[in-house]
Amino acid sequence: MKTDLQRARQAGPAVHSVHEFAFSVPDLEAAAHFYASFGLDVRREEGGLGLYTDGHVHRWGRVLKGGRKKLLWLTLGIHQQDMEALSQRCAAHGVRTIEHPHPHAPDGAWIEAPDGVALCLQVAAKCSPSVKSPRDFAPEGGNAGRAPCRSAIRQVRPTHLSHLLLFTPDVNAAVDFYCDVLGLRLSDRSGDIIAFVHSPHGSDHHLIAFAKSPAPGLHHTSWNVNSLDAVGLGAQQMAQAGYVDGWGLGRHVLGSNYFRYVRDPWGSYAEYSFDIDFIAAGVDWPAADYAPEDSLYVWGPTLPADFITNHEVPIM
Repeated sequence: MKTDLQRARQAGPAVHSVHEFAFSVPDLEAAAHFYASFGLDVRREEGGLGLYTDGHVHRWGRVLKGGRKKLLWLTLGIHQQDMEALSQRCAAHGVRTIEHPHPHAPDGAWIEAPDGVALCLQVAAKCSPSVKSPRDFAPEGGNAGRAPCRSAIRQVRPTHLSHLLLFTPDVNAAVDFYCDVLGLRLSDRSGDIIAFVHSPHGSDHHLIAFAKSPAPGLHHTSWNVNSLDAVGLGAQQMAQAGYVDGWGLGRHVLGSNYFRYVRDPWGSYAEYSFDIDFIAAGVDWPAADYAPEDSLYVWGPTLPADFITNHEVPIM
């Protein structure tokens, strides 16, 4: 079996993971309640909250105190041998280098994306999946006992961060930057409205997605669960916790995953995601440009009117 480093040499210099995301909110207690209700392991640390998944040592995200909800930075994981090549590529494309954007920002090579989002290139172990996530289905071989018992329900606990969807003023420019400079590859798109990119080192159908908006921002974080029941039970547990607004259950076209989006107190979302397409290292994915009607879902409830609203756009 090939190691991650062997896959890295085959794929070429490229980001392998979204190592961590960070955003600010005005109320850390509200954030702690939301994400703990969602099923994450929420820890108070380093001036804010750390977001972990059950039984996983990796910290996927940070929520810090701020005047408003705002995407602060992304830390992108890379292999050690790729740092020099990626740095040279950044210089050749005139990418702006920046200082640490926040007192709690990590060490690494800091650059600025074309839309102004702060990015940290950090040498780190790969945390994006290297194989397709497990899928749990009803037992076969009988007609009795295939559904779980309501009396046995436990809290849905996501396994890992699947992807992020970012707002950006120019989807084409974002795709060019993340692919041409950072080595990611286009998975699929719908014109200049939305696009999805994956890692050539192996990742879910999208490591990052981009949706058109007047300003940058974070639309949603997506978290893997291993069954369709978990998506439905997650929706139920969040409604019982007071978070009834969102979208789903449904199924996406691009990525193929089943979903339930739950609206957080600041108008963005956390997604329960099951059975997303996986693109293995070395696979040449047949990227396509889909019609707008295929860019969001195959089936599900009507899209909320403000679903693609960027609440991080400054109010003038």
